[in-house]
Amino acid sequence: MATLKSTPDVPLPEAITRYLERAGLAPPRALVVPLTGDASDRRYFRVIRRDGASIVLALHAAPFSYDTLPFVNVAGLLAQVPVPIPAILGHADDLGILEQQDLGDVTLQAHLGAARPHQHAALYRQAIAFIAAIQRRGAELASDRYVPYGVAFDVEKLTWELDFFVKHFVVAYRGAEIAASDREALSGEFAQIAQELAGEPRVLCHRDYHSRNLMLREGRLFIIDFQDARMGPDTYDLASLLRDSYVDIDDAAVEDSLAYFLALRGGTAPEGSAAEFRRRFDLMALQRNLKALGTFGYQTATRRNPVYIQYMPRTLHYARATLSKHERFARLQELLGRYVGELRP
Repeated sequence: MATLKSTPDVPLPEAITRYLERAGLAPPRALVVPLTGDASDRRYFRVIRRDGASIVLALHAAPFSYDTLPFVNVAGLLAQVPVPIPAILGHADDLGILEQQDLGDVTLQAHLGAARPHQHAALYRQAIAFIAAIQRRGAELASDRYVPYGVAFDVEKLTWELDFFVKHFVVAYRGAEIAASDREALSGEFAQIAQELAGEPRVLCHRDYHSRNLMLREGRLFIIDFQDARMGPDTYDLASLLRDSYVDIDDAAVEDSLAYFLALRGGTAPEGSAAEFRRRFDLMALQRNLKALGTFGYQTATRRNPVYIQYMPRTLHYARATLSKHERFARLQELLGRYVGELRP
């Protein structure tokens, strides 16, 4: 095995070594640096050639077929919208490696800490314009050729995500013992949420559209981590972006962003007024935030990855604000508040 040219030195996975050898880029011909990954089982490595040019290698957990890889399939779809995504530069199916354009290290999340408020607004408008384009062109490009059109946020998926929150955040992470009667009541509340969301007209959704999946390069946003795209409510990606666990966004900014989105669509939502759209947005945001807490609980309690603990307070704050805002959530808030103090009325 080769050794990474980084500090401290760590073993380079054999698959990466073999890929670099095939490409004539094995150390010392290139510098290889491990990158921070996401919550998936993929690992990422930056390869910097002697001339300074760089690429990113995505190492999957197992070999794949390039022609059926969801990331590749969805990339082909998004390229026709078009929205900015990393270019695919090469692949090795037997090694489970996808070679991609290097977009750098600056996510929208990272940039917001150094940017001025007016820059925040401009970047969020850029991100929202991408959502509008994906929804509009997504309807025009619909085809069995693309994976996202065959999967959707249906009742089963939405309910599974809410149950995931109870299992991995409330029970596994917080250690709560939920009474049988409360479990039954929660299931009833979750069923209503899932049925309403699943019943909304479906559009093409990124599925994980937040500040850590938007990269900033030369003043332009690029979309990454889109392999799980599917059909869902028109509020789904907006809720992911504007009730983002990783950044603080106040209600005024949310209202401005939603108004901008509706203006891009040529007016209010088909279902009615801007107020009705905001109500639907809040319902989606609640489901998304609870699902995110489930993911954070799972990463912490099951995978022993504590990095997501820091994002729990903000997500809980967003969820509580939504629960408290609408009378329809009074019973759900009462139930959840018994086991998660931060969600109490």
